[in-house]
Amino acid sequence: MIIPSIDLMSGNAVQLVGGKEKELDAGDPRPLAEKFRVAGEIAVIDLDAALGRGSNAGVIEELCRIAPCRVGGGIRDVETALKWLDAGAKKVILGTAARPEILSQLPRDRVIAALDAVDGEVVVEGWTTATGRHILEQIDALREHVGGFLVTFVEREGRLDGTDEALAQKVVDAARDCRVTIAGGITTTEEIAILDQMGADAQVGMALYKGLMDLGDAIAAPLKSDREDGLWPTVVCDERGVALGMVYSDAESLREAVRTGRGVYHSRRRGLWKKGETSGAIQQLLRIDPDCDRDALRFIVRQLGDGFCHRSTWTCWGEDRGLGSLERTLLKRLDDAPEDSYTRRLLDNPQLLASKLREEAQELADADVPEDVTWETADVLYFALVAMVRGGVALSDVEEELARRARKVSRRPGDAKDSEQIEEDS
Repeated sequence: MIIPSIDLMSGNAVQLVGGKEKELDAGDPRPLAEKFRVAGEIAVIDLDAALGRGSNAGVIEELCRIAPCRVGGGIRDVETALKWLDAGAKKVILGTAARPEILSQLPRDRVIAALDAVDGEVVVEGWTTATGRHILEQIDALREHVGGFLVTFVEREGRLDGTDEALAQKVVDAARDCRVTIAGGITTTEEIAILDQMGADAQVGMALYKGLMDLGDAIAAPLKSDREDGLWPTVVCDERGVALGMVYSDAESLREAVRTGRGVYHSRRRGLWKKGETSGAIQQLLRIDPDCDRDALRFIVRQLGDGFCHRSTWTCWGEDRGLGSLERTLLKRLDDAPEDSYTRRLLDNPQLLASKLREEAQELADADVPEDVTWETADVLYFALVAMVRGGVALSDVEEELARRARKVSRRPGDAKDSEQIEEDS
């Protein structure tokens, strides 16, 4: 698959040729992250930190909240690597610091070793110093300590000359169970498809920035179909992973979906189908995931309106249940809850809501049989969702925050505060 790349200098997204000459300045990287996140993980490289000329840490922290990011550039010690993992980076990319004594102190599955090579020979210090070691030797030495490799063919970087497919295959074979990402010169979607068939991802920058490669076409490149009409079955899910329905996609609809950031599909009766164009039940497209066999898709969307189904239900299997359904009910109550309803009282009276949260939390803490724990947990979740909706926070935002915390490597003790600390905090 494609891994879009954002290289940062002085807070802006840039593209360099051969790692030296600035070819273009794309400005604010945040809109790029919003655009690229539909493809999944993106690579964010702090060139200033890599060159010892400063840092773009503040910008990168923001990007990690916009999209799942692989963060690299200037990570030279365990502490810096852990800082980025704790800040929400999906993975960290280590270059010169990719040494066993450092890698052994990091979670293997979240570390990528960056290897830069000129004609197969590893180069360091900003690609200026040859090491005399072949890239396959270095992969063999580091393979047990990392979850993946980012291999850049320096002589092709930023030059749009195509990648070295023969060497890429050797790299994938040498990496074994480590996922390989190839960078340098990748210009066409055909190269992305070929690399994917090898078992490698393609990190692409210049071709995307110059408009030589369409992101939708790049996502579609590895896909195949066993249907006579060539369509890709597409499962549409909301932000919480609830399946809304099953539709179909083709190259045209996928391209249009990515271009517009909307739920766009292929209707077998009408052709191009822009979901919600007449009903108002439009979808904001968040991510497109291919399945493991590359013959089906999952669209993650933010569903608006009454729901996905033409029968005005949230899903094509009827209404969903649980926290997502409760959240939508409470959101409606923001505007239409009767004045004498309990939900309206809670929404309008923050002191009452705070009191109920404390009361129910204490009752849950005191519960000691399954039935009571179930009952009190339901109460706590209800009042917590009221507080969340009142504060303008989405349930998916809370779940994403939990996911970010789960990615942290450093852990706090988690001891309870004493009464004096609680009083100070309040």
